[in-house]
Amino acid sequence: MTRAVKRAYKYRFYPVPEQAGLLNRTFGCVRKVYNLALHARTEAWQQRQERVTYNATSAMLTEWKRTEELAFLNEVSSVPLQQTLRHLQGAFVAFWDKRARYPRFKSRKRSRASAEFTSSAFRYPYGTLVLAKMAEPLDIVWSRPLPEGQVPSTVTVSRDAAGRWFVSLLCADTITPAPVSSAAVGIDAGLDSLLTPTGEKITNPRHERADRARLAKAQRELARKEKGSNNRAKARLVVARVHARIADRRRDLLHKLTSRLVRDNQTLVIEDLTVRNMVKNHSLARAISDASWRQFRELLTYKCAWYGRDLVVIDRWYPSSKVCSTCGAIAETMPLNVRAWTCRCGAVHDRDVNAARNILTAGLAVTACGAGVRPQRDSSRTGRSATKQETPGATQGIPHL
Repeated sequence: MTRAVKRAYKYRFYPVPEQAGLLNRTFGCVRKVYNLALHARTEAWQQRQERVTYNATSAMLTEWKRTEELAFLNEVSSVPLQQTLRHLQGAFVAFWDKRARYPRFKSRKRSRASAEFTSSAFRYPYGTLVLAKMAEPLDIVWSRPLPEGQVPSTVTVSRDAAGRWFVSLLCADTITPAPVSSAAVGIDAGLDSLLTPTGEKITNPRHERADRARLAKAQRELARKEKGSNNRAKARLVVARVHARIADRRRDLLHKLTSRLVRDNQTLVIEDLTVRNMVKNHSLARAISDASWRQFRELLTYKCAWYGRDLVVIDRWYPSSKVCSTCGAIAETMPLNVRAWTCRCGAVHDRDVNAARNILTAGLAVTACGAGVRPQRDSSRTGRSATKQETPGATQGIPHL
């Protein structure tokens, strides 16, 4: 049974100077309107305890365009300006629902340069894309076709820090779930091995470490340039291109890996790792960020939802590295430098493979009967099993790596 989804198709394009100039002005206007609306809403609440709605900010935008100071807002399409007000409304809704922090002002240097166009602000004739206020279509590299017979509902144009231009087309699409399978896999996220599905080790390519010398050289060159000079702008682009190369290679690997795991397995079990807290360890922060566990989980989550797979997330404090997958005994300690260990039952374990097996076992138990994910512990004094199974999160500690 197919399911309908909204799917974004992202392509690179190469604008002519006139198009690049118009888009850059659009990015600036979008940022200006967002900041003005955020300031107005914040001021209204602080001074009058008044919540300003989207309709009110839309009326403000009309008045801003009539002023001499902000008359330049009329030079670009009005649709991206309205869309940024809708995005601000969504940010406030997420804040009120306690799903996000209070909206922050957009920075010219640090914020993402993007603008969203709805169907009234672009034309899609004969497989070409023409944006509002433009006479010529964008020179897009169509690396893959859009769904047959579908026309984009929204178009998002962006420019990354490396100066590359991208266009993302949101289309309706149908996805056929993968055939039902009995295969299941437990996935252990590590640093030496990026992922360790049961019985398999996938070496962590360490993309950032591979380009660390190139990145360091580019950053040294940037540091030597005078602030505000053209040479500094050129050096900044070199640094951004190195970062983009690292991110692109990492994303490509994770997409291929998650697609294979979802295609081959019906049930996938992972740990609920709090990456935000783990990167506070300055000794491991760089390696953890390079492994990109959070992005892996995001990709796995939506692909499982698309293709009808079961994603089970077990408690982050489950001692998967210390539990013997053969007899269930728990080792007293397991320092990070111990990559292999021998249980008292005589079983010899590779740390990561053993953890993946335990993660799979715990996930299947949760799926089958809703059991907790912690095994019974042996009492440290009597050597007997505890009479009460611990609940997830009852014991403090750190997740294994």
